[in-house]
Amino acid sequence: MKLSRLLPLSLALAAALVAPAKAEDLLTLWDLARAYDGTWQSAKAQYDANLFRAEQSRAGILPSASLSSNVTRFNSELVSPSVQRTFTGQTLGVNATQPLYRPGNVAAWEQAKRSVEIAEAQLTAAGQDLMVRLVQSYFDVLAAQDTLEVVRALKTATGEQLASAKRNFEVGTTTITDTREAQSRYDLTIAQEIAADNDVRVKRLALDSLVGRNGVAPVPLTLPMKVNPPIPEDVNAWVQQGDEMSPSIQQAKSAVEVAQLETEKAKAGHKPTLDLVAGYNIARNPEGSLQQGPAPTRFNTASVGLLFNMPLYAGGAIENRIRETLSLEEKAQADMETTRRTVAQAVRTAYYGVVSGLGQVNALEAAEASSQSALDANKLGYQVGVRINIDVLNSQSQLYQTKRDLALARYNVLIGHLKLRQSNGTLMPVDLEKLNQLLAK
Repeated sequence: MKLSRLLPLSLALAAALVAPAKAEDLLTLWDLARAYDGTWQSAKAQYDANLFRAEQSRAGILPSASLSSNVTRFNSELVSPSVQRTFTGQTLGVNATQPLYRPGNVAAWEQAKRSVEIAEAQLTAAGQDLMVRLVQSYFDVLAAQDTLEVVRALKTATGEQLASAKRNFEVGTTTITDTREAQSRYDLTIAQEIAADNDVRVKRLALDSLVGRNGVAPVPLTLPMKVNPPIPEDVNAWVQQGDEMSPSIQQAKSAVEVAQLETEKAKAGHKPTLDLVAGYNIARNPEGSLQQGPAPTRFNTASVGLLFNMPLYAGGAIENRIRETLSLEEKAQADMETTRRTVAQAVRTAYYGVVSGLGQVNALEAAEASSQSALDANKLGYQVGVRINIDVLNSQSQLYQTKRDLALARYNVLIGHLKLRQSNGTLMPVDLEKLNQLLAK
């Protein structure tokens, strides 16, 4: 009886497990990817660690205080006259220090703040990279699915042409050559379908591993769609934005400042330090002492003062340290210039890639229309006897190849827009939201 009650529940659970996966858009997968991707999580942890490290450096310019206590058992002997006593000494003290002038500590604190800026730029770059990787993997699945659909449509069309060739051969209106050509093309599309089906499976696994969820089903694009050119339509404007916004350049600039501050720290080795010190200490001898006799004693001492330290000579270590940091400062400057050139080149390459991709989309849209017209004409010509079967088969292959290339070109242009913004550092989640609006919901 219990088994009969549980059976419907088991069937319902089984049906839920085998049900098709719910289609998910880019924004949903973006949240999943940030919570799962190891590269982004590593950058986030590094950013948090740099924040805590900066607070450690800040401690070098803040006051410090300590509490100390000590209990000691003494066994003292006075030789002449001969006196021996054993007694206990107790001490308790509170001491505090406030740095007043420590240029090295101030430079270290400024360095720590620059390290936070570097980690923040690294986190921004990691987020942009994750966004591009997600969209690339997402569109890879859609492109693979489009290819599979095109191949299956081609297989259907080729199968129909094969059937037509067989019928015409049976009635004697065509030769066996038409049938064999159609059979060869049909067998080829079957092989292409197997490869395309496997490619869909592989691309889906890649997307699943990126977001940490199995069976992700991407939402396809809304067609027809209009792909806009990059705005502003001036590559130099994009390069200028990159010089101001690129996380790579921001890291390089902060690295130069860190190197300059390291030189300041080295120069601080020649400078004096000044601290404000204060303390309150209690010393007790409850059993007396050798000098004071057996009577208990207690000393309360309060102190406040300035502690000045002036380095005079360190064996030449400070001078050589300054020379070392100046060389490292030159290296950081050179690295920054190299980074600027690299970013500018990447921005130009991405910009012209988008422009070229838009031209390809327009050309392929025209080619799709002309290929469809050519196929219709060849089918009509085949029916009236002025075209042969291979002409129709070639026209079919050309049309479906054009459809596949057009779909891939659209995906590449959309991804190219994101890569352009990534290259100049202006890629933000709002760009992902705009792209998400192009999906069919």
